[in-house]
Amino acid sequence: MRRAIYPGSFDPFTNGHLDIALRSLRMFDKLTIAVLKNTTKKFLLSPDARAELIREVVKPYPQIEVETFGGLLADFCRDKNIYTIVRGLRAVSDFDYEHAIYLMNNRLWNHIDTVFLMSSSENSFISSSIVKEVASLGGNIEDQVPPEVFRHLQKLYQGKTP
Repeated sequence: MRRAIYPGSFDPFTNGHLDIALRSLRMFDKLTIAVLKNTTKKFLLSPDARAELIREVVKPYPQIEVETFGGLLADFCRDKNIYTIVRGLRAVSDFDYEHAIYLMNNRLWNHIDTVFLMSSSENSFISSSIVKEVASLGGNIEDQVPPEVFRHLQKLYQGKTP
């Protein structure tokens, strides 16, 4: 069975993330979406809330599982016996950062490879931070996130004014 891991903070999970996950299934039999528990970054949603929301979104895809993790991705991959990391690239400018992460992960555990998927044109401008900001200011982000995420963000920001 060909397995891969798609790690990220996913705060929130966007249509760009979903697109990368679904396209990954063309190459892999099973995909683990790994939600990062990063204590140095301020998140809108807790890791468990992000994971649960993603589970709702990917419910129609039994070959996708969602987990949270803390610590080093290389250690998590080794513990899970997963040898391939999937990362999405929105623009060429993302490559330098992602390449550095690939090199470090490979140095930590040389059995890991990384597959980079370019964002599809309709999702290349979407970023979680911009989605959060626009949603917090009452803007319409309905076409940038899955319906489950849209409803959740609407509830979260309902009645809040900038």
